[in-house]
Amino acid sequence: MSNPAPLFPVLGVLVLALASCDVPAARQVDRTSSAQAPVTRGDTIPLPEDGQWTVQSKNVEGWRYSGLTEIDTTNVRNLREAWTFSTGTLRGHEGTPLVVGSTMYLVTPFPNIAYALDLAAPMQPALKWKFQPNPSPRAIGKACCDIVNRGWAYADGKLVYNLLDAHTVAVDAETGRELWRTKMDEVENGVTMTMPPLVVKGKVLVGNSGGEMGAHGWLAALDLNTGRQLWRAHATGPDSLVRIDSTYRPFYEWMRRTNSGLTSWPADEWSRGGGASWGWITYDAALDLIYYGTSNPSPWNQEQRQGDNLFTAAVFARDPDTGMARWAYQFTPHDEWDYDGVNENTILDLPIDGPGRPTRSVIVHFNRNAFVYVIDRRTGQVLSATPFQHMNWADSINMTTGRPHVRAEKRTWENRWTRDICPHALGAKNHPHTAWSPRTRLMYAPTLNLCMDYIARPVSYIAGTPYWGAETKTNVGPGGNRGELIAWDPVARRKVWGIPEKFPSFSPVLTTAGDLVLYGTIEGDFKAVHARTGQLLWTKRLGSGIIGGPMTYRGPDGKQYVAVLSGIGGATGGFRDVPGYPQQGGTLHVFTLP
Repeated sequence: MSNPAPLFPVLGVLVLALASCDVPAARQVDRTSSAQAPVTRGDTIPLPEDGQWTVQSKNVEGWRYSGLTEIDTTNVRNLREAWTFSTGTLRGHEGTPLVVGSTMYLVTPFPNIAYALDLAAPMQPALKWKFQPNPSPRAIGKACCDIVNRGWAYADGKLVYNLLDAHTVAVDAETGRELWRTKMDEVENGVTMTMPPLVVKGKVLVGNSGGEMGAHGWLAALDLNTGRQLWRAHATGPDSLVRIDSTYRPFYEWMRRTNSGLTSWPADEWSRGGGASWGWITYDAALDLIYYGTSNPSPWNQEQRQGDNLFTAAVFARDPDTGMARWAYQFTPHDEWDYDGVNENTILDLPIDGPGRPTRSVIVHFNRNAFVYVIDRRTGQVLSATPFQHMNWADSINMTTGRPHVRAEKRTWENRWTRDICPHALGAKNHPHTAWSPRTRLMYAPTLNLCMDYIARPVSYIAGTPYWGAETKTNVGPGGNRGELIAWDPVARRKVWGIPEKFPSFSPVLTTAGDLVLYGTIEGDFKAVHARTGQLLWTKRLGSGIIGGPMTYRGPDGKQYVAVLSGIGGATGGFRDVPGYPQQGGTLHVFTLP
């Protein structure tokens, strides 16, 4: 969907049926994983560790891995809170703080206030500047899924981020002075912007939200210095809008047809068909390609949009200079369940063909549909597709065609309930970012264990109003836990360990060279666990739920610090009636060793 799953009470179309449950404490540990092999020095740190955190996912490849080692498995139990900072804003805080040199940068949910904190006195930071962009309040009523901001970017002395009212703004990182502001779309048509920009080769890459409002999804590139739009590529429509030409060479034949973003839709339904890009972008410098996903098709009522509905619920590889598509792959053709494709595409080189064989250039993608895909990032060929959480909507992925084998009894219909579809529309993993450790060779994923009953409803399109057409009832999955943090071996294609959680796991994950994994919970518990075993090493209850991304940095004093934003909201609003759901908040918490 074009934003995380909706705040259910706001649109009033989903009904939660969440039973209170006890969460099992045991973990399943597979000690035969290839991840237990000794780590060579060459695996330890992918790049020189400068102690900063200048990209939302730490690097443009999407690893969320820090090479800092001062805080490790032997001393993390001694972490103490060093200082806090109130953002002055409630609702969902989904971003990750950035640290560039001795300055930390934060951006709040609407009204999207930016702060620069001077870390020169590491234990008593001073406010360097505060920037108030004053976005239009009309955007509040157009955001299907809370008024969040998922992240911000730093490049060439500029802080760049998206405003909820469909503008992108650049601010002088030293002074807080606005440098440029570019209107990207019409908020009156239901388009908002919540995704984290990525800056590549002097271009600011941004996408839209609004699939539940019938938005026409796109990704665009702006000039970093001026804010001028350089190109825009839509997810649906004729090849000219999707930016497909003779250089487009997808692996699968059914993705190659001329104007398939048009002909795979009935009539002009493609023009309001979703496919928004509200998630993550990664960049492969060696191939000079960006990778990003598109959201669900709209409306949810699949009977109103026959066909594959290309290129929704898909991944694109594009040339960042021109925006031209090099290949695409659709995870869930004719998506009937809201299984967006916007989750991150982590760039790795892995020995997929077996031990001792040459590594393959791949992206690893944990999809909402409960399959984790390993895809050749040169060609778009699916090398493996393995369930990582409980699911029953499909049996498997056909490795010849790349298409799922859908179970007929789990299809959805207008005015007829389909019972017990797994995973839920929120997915087996929603947008919160995974982490990869080159030390353990494992990925760490925040997952969901939810199923649903689903009924489609007729819906008409009116610009700027919900274009949804469905109702769901949510149920807890097998085992009684709604979420689980898992460690996954992408080569062996199996879960190594898992930590069940009472609520869905909605915090991005951080992993470090100290063999730590850090993440937060909806209840507000900030946790550090052993990266190899999942053993809980430290936990701290914060004042609100944690759906923001943890990060770590080296302060001017040479010490390592860990930071995370607390402030519940976003898609988790649908669980506010479950016992243990916390109060709202908006606070940065920073920790270090004594």
